Amino acid sequence: MTSPSATQDSYPYQNEPVWSKSEKAIARKAFDAALGRELHEVTQEAKRMANEIQQSSDLWDLEHYLTQGRREIDRKYDYRYSRLTQVFGRLLYENRLGEEDLRGLGEDKLKSIRSLAKFLAEDAA
Repeated sequence: MTSPSATQDSYPYQNEPVWSKSEKAIARKAFDAALGRELHEVTQEAKRMANEIQQSSDLWDLEHYLTQGRREIDRKYDYRYSRLTQVFGRLLYENRLGEEDLRGLGEDKLKSIRSLAKFLAEDAA
């Protein structure tokens, strides 16, 4: 028995979005920009913490910060097309992306992204 495989016109899962070549380019650019900004923030904070190390416990605080940051980034940034609308929804909610970063994506994807961002905002309130 063989497992279902994606073809050029269909995907193995009915609800999985289809990404055009231009949407893939927009998605990659938005994803990389958000990831770059977040990594820059982590780098800046790590440098600040490193500059303030005065005792061994400060060193372990830095190590803990970096470990936690890496785990969060690894969980958050998943560049599988089947997950991108959820990733972008969270990044939009966190203000790590703006709608202008996603301009050019299909309305179906934008609707899902906005919906998740709105849900997360309401859930946090």
